[in-house]
Amino acid sequence: MPARRGQGQHGATDTTPDRGEERDYTVRAVERVCSILNLLQESVEGVSLIEVAQETALPKSSAFRYLWTLEAHRYVERDSSSGLYRLGLGFVGMQSRHLEVLRERARPWLEKLRDEFGETVNLAILDGDHVVYLDVVESRKQVRFASARGSREALLSSALGWAIASRLAEQRMREVAHHTTAEDDEGAALLHDLTTVRRRGYVTSDDDDSRCVAAPLQGTRLPVAIGISAPAARFSAADAEKAATRLLDVTREIATNPIPEQRTGAANTRS
Repeated sequence: MPARRGQGQHGATDTTPDRGEERDYTVRAVERVCSILNLLQESVEGVSLIEVAQETALPKSSAFRYLWTLEAHRYVERDSSSGLYRLGLGFVGMQSRHLEVLRERARPWLEKLRDEFGETVNLAILDGDHVVYLDVVESRKQVRFASARGSREALLSSALGWAIASRLAEQRMREVAHHTTAEDDEGAALLHDLTTVRRRGYVTSDDDDSRCVAAPLQGTRLPVAIGISAPAARFSAADAEKAATRLLDVTREIATNPIPEQRTGAANTRS
């Protein structure tokens, strides 16, 4: 056991572990719960009881009891038709507040990027196999591209989605790639492209009318990305590369200034 380190304010013994001793204080049951929740978080379609037992090295009966307890507290939900488990509504309240703080934290950066490049800047998050726009700072120019806040689109249909998907765990990334296409060769190609985006740190996309660039947001475990979208006629490939460099700077800046904890009396979410 670690040595006691003296008396606290009221005579209580300080048993705070020294650096490097923390593993002695882990609780196995909590570690198992975390393993289950992480497994559910990384799955697109949901996870079966057998898969939970196999991935966590738990007996099937023990895995069932953990899932049953989490379901009773609404942190896990079970699809009655498929029998698959996924994260439940118990996390919504916590995530909603965290998303509000994230939006407040990111908004000044979105506005700076809009003013610097003169184009629309978006903040989006993963929701299943779609992305949802958390915030949109529109270009002040008459001709512009802008999605509505709260709108959804397929994960791999935009630069924002590609940026988010590139930061997923490898198994989840594989699921996304093969869920997008039924062809094995196409799925392998998508996975290769996502890996390239992950290594580079950003992604650009072009079509006849528009050009977009996006980078995943660092400094948070949430699957979030920032993107800039503009008419291709005035936002060249060189402009997109310059914007990509700036996006990487912004995500690094946010990473070094983590999202603050919840504060009493914080401002309401912008509408």
